[in-house]
Amino acid sequence: MVFFRKILLFLSFLPFSLCQETFDPSPFPRPLIIEYAEINDAQSRDFQSFEVQLKCTSWRVAVEANNLSPWATIPEDCADYVRGYMVGKGYELDLQRVSNESENYARSVSLSGDGKDAWIFDIDETLLSNLPYYAEHGYGLEIFDSTKFDRWVEMGTAPAVESSLKLYDVVLSLGIKAFLLTGRSERHRNITVHNLLKAGFQDWNKLILRSPEDHGKTATKYKSEKRDELIKDGYRILGNSGDQWSDLLGSSMPNRSFKLPNPMYYIP
Repeated sequence: MVFFRKILLFLSFLPFSLCQETFDPSPFPRPLIIEYAEINDAQSRDFQSFEVQLKCTSWRVAVEANNLSPWATIPEDCADYVRGYMVGKGYELDLQRVSNESENYARSVSLSGDGKDAWIFDIDETLLSNLPYYAEHGYGLEIFDSTKFDRWVEMGTAPAVESSLKLYDVVLSLGIKAFLLTGRSERHRNITVHNLLKAGFQDWNKLILRSPEDHGKTATKYKSEKRDELIKDGYRILGNSGDQWSDLLGSSMPNRSFKLPNPMYYIP
């Protein structure tokens, strides 16, 4: 009973004690108010430019990862981005990385010594650079025109991709046979040989171009068939270098494939 009396006594005094307190709002935090400075036109343009750069970088990564559906031209709003990449340090560094990794692999391989160890090289954007041509045609912004491109090929002035020339020389020095497998037409054999020699490439084992019966085939099918023939001839394809996934995919794939960067065009 004593306990319940104490409880009742406490409850009787509780309302009195509460009414004696004065409400003081100061212990409660004031609402946080953040004032944003107005964005001027220059800042707005910088932000939009940054967004475009992120978008176009994402697009280029998708291209190199072969995650895009077949495409005919680069996105219009990525024209400046692609140009900046191709003529800037980024493209050069990416090419150099591919070359370095390819060389490290080539040096690590144990060769058979029977002369049947082979490495396949694509030509355009792999051994020879067509940047002078694409600089005049929007770096991939224009629909590909085979007639205009053929006129460029027939000039025979495409420079070497320097990092690929270095790799090519290393591959030959190791005793690996170089096979050049290109989508160029057989009618361009003489000018292609001239251009390759002028750019510093020599001593390849075989230069394979599209014959009349190969026209109309996708690059994947055409190049797969040519690799099949090499395998039937007893060659072991140790490496394959190309700027298109169609250079690398398909049948008779090598031990290692090396994809060079190219966001300017897509060949199925």
